[in-house]
Amino acid sequence: MKINASNGNFEPCPEFTGRAVCVDVTPLRKQQSEFGERNVFKVVFEVDKEREDKTRFAVWSKNFTPTLNEKANFRKFLRGWFGRDLTQAELSDFDTETLIGKTANLVVLHEHKDGKVYSNIIACTPDKSGNPLKASGTFVRRKDRTDEPEHAEHTANGADGGSAGGGYRRSQQPAGAGVTEHGSVKIHVGRCTGLELRDLSEEQVNALVEKWLPGAKSAAKQTADDKRLIAALEWFQGQQQKDDLQF
Repeated sequence: MKINASNGNFEPCPEFTGRAVCVDVTPLRKQQSEFGERNVFKVVFEVDKEREDKTRFAVWSKNFTPTLNEKANFRKFLRGWFGRDLTQAELSDFDTETLIGKTANLVVLHEHKDGKVYSNIIACTPDKSGNPLKASGTFVRRKDRTDEPEHAEHTANGADGGSAGGGYRRSQQPAGAGVTEHGSVKIHVGRCTGLELRDLSEEQVNALVEKWLPGAKSAAKQTADDKRLIAALEWFQGQQQKDDLQF
């Protein structure tokens, strides 16, 4: 992909710190968010820890959107993993297939939510062990699996999700024109300048609501960009209130 098997008995990756190797970058799939549909993918690692049957545990990253914008979460993840920012040559024609087989040092911690265990990648940094982990060859990439629908989601006990937080809670309502309109509003303030609202984490949107929105609404003069972002953030607040009533 260029950027310009789960069941109820799934055993999540244990908490872990150590060597890992990338074994998959999942195909793009549609995810429903507060701001409409967006394309997302995950990065999958085998870790240096085995189950009783001698197969290795795997852990999935959180969802990423396919963008290498300077403020994008995937760009930040790669920066930590590589120990440097991407070069201009890499940015001009980045192919996620080049990540397969790349080693890393991971920190994986558990989060317990709604009776399920989620294995979260807390840190991904360069492997400096001097003895890099090699892929076992037993992991079957998502694109090569024939036992599940192409866009199947694995949610049991954190399988394929790996991250219970860091994203929008799924809306109980289908995306409509208004949802898409608000989600596509460009951020023109702060560290997320240039990103669309739908590409931000819930925490980032809440930060805008708490820190930027009150001052912007009371400002004597508002630009067209201000008005669009104010409307989108107010809509987001309304959706949050609806979700809070449902959960």
